[in-house]
Amino acid sequence: MNRNINLNWLRTFEATARYLSFTAASKELGLTQTAVSIQIKSLETKLGQKLFIRGPKSLDLTDIGKAYLPAVRESLRNLSVSTDGLFNPDQGKTLVVRASVALIVWLAPKLGGFKQRYPDVSIKFITSIWPDGLEADDVDIDIVLAASEPPGPAAQVLSQERLVPVCGPQLAAQIQGPADLLACPSVNILGYEDHWDHYLSPFQLHQDSRQVHLQVDTFVAAAELVANNLGCAVVLERFARGAIDSGQPLSIVGDPVAISQRHYLAGTEVSAADKPHKHAFKQWLCDVFSAAV
Repeated sequence: MNRNINLNWLRTFEATARYLSFTAASKELGLTQTAVSIQIKSLETKLGQKLFIRGPKSLDLTDIGKAYLPAVRESLRNLSVSTDGLFNPDQGKTLVVRASVALIVWLAPKLGGFKQRYPDVSIKFITSIWPDGLEADDVDIDIVLAASEPPGPAAQVLSQERLVPVCGPQLAAQIQGPADLLACPSVNILGYEDHWDHYLSPFQLHQDSRQVHLQVDTFVAAAELVANNLGCAVVLERFARGAIDSGQPLSIVGDPVAISQRHYLAGTEVSAADKPHKHAFKQWLCDVFSAAV
């Protein structure tokens, strides 16, 4: 049954239940005591249940009122958080950055430099593993890994990428050259299955697809499997070195091979409507990429 509960009644119920006083609730809500009493009565009538036990000089919750209160409080809290998050005047200081999970992990140790310079700027990271329905206008910074063709006319190149094979400590001892990689269990990243062939082709080698042992959808998951000696993966060199720098027990077991894929800043036109620190974050990204591999 759709009861169409009046939101003001729920706010009044929560305040009254907190104070167990119509008078105190009325002062907080800016209503008369009579108005609070009427709203509570209207809510009880709509629900078909008494929420309060009214005494001559006391007020207490009924059992069903006690059971109802946590859900009402949680709903009001969620509504308040969502409203503040979406419509707060400071929302203009929140940059929405969309990137792969691997790139967010790679950026994380470096992000402190930006936050030191712009401590009041909030950053909301959105992962791009799968399409999530966000419109382009909802994203301030869109970092895309693409082939040599840029993703749009205004895209700005951040990096040229290279591939390396990585293994855990036990398997690394078995790799003396590219051909040895084919004897190891393989870990493939969905969407980047061609990375193996891109890496092996300069050595006139080819991975048999029937030898693929494990598949995951992010580099982060692949790195965990590899670190636990479950196989070997071919990944972007910057992500491999970032994982190693963070302490993961990975070893790069081959020379890097350049590929046509690059990271881009998608849609980098200058707009008067841009958030104040959007340009600063873009410049910081460019500096971070240029200083790395």
